[in-house]
Amino acid sequence: MSELSYVAAGLQSIGTPSLWAITILGVIALLVLDFVVTRRPHEVSLKEALGWSAFYIALPLAFGAWVWSEYGRQEGVDYLAGYLVEKSLSVDNLFVFMLLLAAFAVPSVLAQRVLLFGITGALVLRGIFIALGAAALQTLDFAFLIFALILLFTAAKLLRDAFTGHEQTVDIANMRSVRLLRRFMPVVNEYHGTKMTVRVDGRRALTPLALVVVAVLATDVVFAVDSVPAVYGITEDPYLVFATNAFALLGLRALYFVLHAALSRLVHLTYGLAIILAFIGVKLGLHWAHGIWENVPVIPTEISLLVIVAVLITVTITSLRATRNVVPGSKEVVTERR
Repeated sequence: MSELSYVAAGLQSIGTPSLWAITILGVIALLVLDFVVTRRPHEVSLKEALGWSAFYIALPLAFGAWVWSEYGRQEGVDYLAGYLVEKSLSVDNLFVFMLLLAAFAVPSVLAQRVLLFGITGALVLRGIFIALGAAALQTLDFAFLIFALILLFTAAKLLRDAFTGHEQTVDIANMRSVRLLRRFMPVVNEYHGTKMTVRVDGRRALTPLALVVVAVLATDVVFAVDSVPAVYGITEDPYLVFATNAFALLGLRALYFVLHAALSRLVHLTYGLAIILAFIGVKLGLHWAHGIWENVPVIPTEISLLVIVAVLITVTITSLRATRNVVPGSKEVVTERR
């Protein structure tokens, strides 16, 4: 078993410079592969989506097994718990993507290209937020308290929306990113394949594809604010935080097409995410308090893993039972989602 192999600016991490380089190059290679696969727009069959989903589930699990065998049980459990948190949050991310694709009437052949742009943007933003989070942990004694408050606020908002019946909707006309683009450039009404811009009457104009990509990237910012503190609540290792985020996001393109019909049936997912975020927020708060008062208990990662798994299983079962008599993907299911 290897010991933790790299310490930088007070943060202990398994991420040596060479491991960081290999991981980032691997992520870039997988993104390039996805862009190559989607270079010719086509409708994604269930068989194709299942094949890619199996690959993107096997890959992070194999990586987790390697982390466990190479660096020990604790790092392996931290990685697995962090990956489950990020994957569950990414499913909610997918639901928002689904709403955006529907609101912009994205042709089915272009859906995977839009998703890929969204995933790439999310990876870049998560990398920035992870670096900022690591810097905060190094310099601010109360960084964990700030992270805890962010997660508790988000959990409270999710629960409020769920109990009040507030639906997740997309109003294109009022999206700031879309309104800003329309101020600077004209927008044509028709999609032109994978082109973001076209020339009309001698002037460059945006296509609807450009608008939906920008809208997706804007939502990535919101999800990054919640996602990064959540996984820092599991592990303080910036490398493991990045790895869990990267692996959770890379498989979203394929997972979208596998779960497209089932996504709308997860009507209780918001409750589950709120519980998970609140739990991790409490965990972070206790961790911060333990650094000041040693008698304050901390929550082990193994307990966190059990809670996350139990919550996800519970909300999945209750969601499927609540929608068992409704056709998946129908409007009735979407409006029932809380």
